[in-house]
Amino acid sequence: MRSVGILTLGCKVNTYESEYIINLLKKNNYEIKEFSDVCDVYIINTCTVTNTSDIKSRKMIRNAIKRNKDACVVAMGCFIEANKDYQIDGLDIIIGNRDKSKIIELLEEYFEKKEMIQRLYKEQSEKFEDMYITDFPGRTRAFVKIQDGCENFCSYCIIPYVRGKCRSKKKEKVIQEVKDLLKNGYQEIVLTGIHTGNYGVDLNTNFAELLKELVNLKGLKRLRISSIEVTELTKEVLEVIKNSFVIVDHLHIPLQAGSDEILQAMNRKYQLQEFYDKIKEIRSIRKDISITTDVIVGFPGETEELFEKTIETCQELKFAKIHVFPYSERKGTKAMELPNHVPSEEKKKRARRLLDVSKKLEIEYAKKFLGKEVEILIEEVKDGMSLGHTGNYLHIKIDQILPKNQLVIGVITEVKDSYCIAKILSNKENEG
Repeated sequence: MRSVGILTLGCKVNTYESEYIINLLKKNNYEIKEFSDVCDVYIINTCTVTNTSDIKSRKMIRNAIKRNKDACVVAMGCFIEANKDYQIDGLDIIIGNRDKSKIIELLEEYFEKKEMIQRLYKEQSEKFEDMYITDFPGRTRAFVKIQDGCENFCSYCIIPYVRGKCRSKKKEKVIQEVKDLLKNGYQEIVLTGIHTGNYGVDLNTNFAELLKELVNLKGLKRLRISSIEVTELTKEVLEVIKNSFVIVDHLHIPLQAGSDEILQAMNRKYQLQEFYDKIKEIRSIRKDISITTDVIVGFPGETEELFEKTIETCQELKFAKIHVFPYSERKGTKAMELPNHVPSEEKKKRARRLLDVSKKLEIEYAKKFLGKEVEILIEEVKDGMSLGHTGNYLHIKIDQILPKNQLVIGVITEVKDSYCIAKILSNKENEG
């Protein structure tokens, strides 16, 4: 039996794809070990969203080669797609974002011939590469990849070039996958994709239609959308959110910049007022919803004044958390050609300032729930404490040991820097 260590970098789509690969390997008698162990096979599912992602991808490939010079080292994913000429001694199988589901036959071919395999294509597939998972060992939250690819072509982003056109999993397959996960005891399902809200653009359906069917599935307690563009929160989607509290009180909606000047330079598909109006509409149907976001700081042309405008925008919109990214130059993107690039040190300084704003907003949002009853999904037990999240993504600590994957009702008694303390009132599983 050959042993495999697999490392996943980047987004939730990569997490899903790696989990699928792990399931395939197990079914074919491979032993899954830690990536840090000495293994017969190492698989690095890479990311290229920023320069830092590239650096980490290269580092992890080198680490695997050094750990066991006799191992078969596999590099796959977005970094490889963006750097098709990447070569290093000891790297044995090179694939991009196609053929991940063919990992078993690629490994068998390698061990038979002991020759390097490189499967790269000029064009991304027009077809959705079907993957189907019914179990996520060790996890209480299950992911379902419903879509791949992006055609927004934001000027800073390399992802449309490495993931290709939008393509979707057939609706009946998504529904069956969710049903199977529910049968296996998962309380929370997360819908994920590269451009999730654009689901169905290549099929005779759309995201709202999918949501309508999913929220009515028997046994589904929580449905979470990993990320959605503000332009895809249509009337139909908001109608489902309004009428079904199976969809959790949390939406991650990328803003990226707090001024129309930078949004336009980024080739985002909305103006600031549209974003404000949509957030107001969402809060009119879900008063205490947690809205988190992504913001890029130091984009070319972002003056100090425009950065201050972004801070002001984030404070006015009262995000529950901001994921902050210093602008990263990506070869082949339009933003590389723009004038007035911001110096690296200034980007770091702005990132720190916005993270401070995020921390204050996070605490401010959490304090709204002091003394209130909340539903908590227990996800981990550590140092005698039970850890979990509410539907609106408050990180909760409870000073007692509770079974994993249970929904419990508690009262928030204290708000710390990055989490809340709760006291348990009841176990929801045993009610009714």
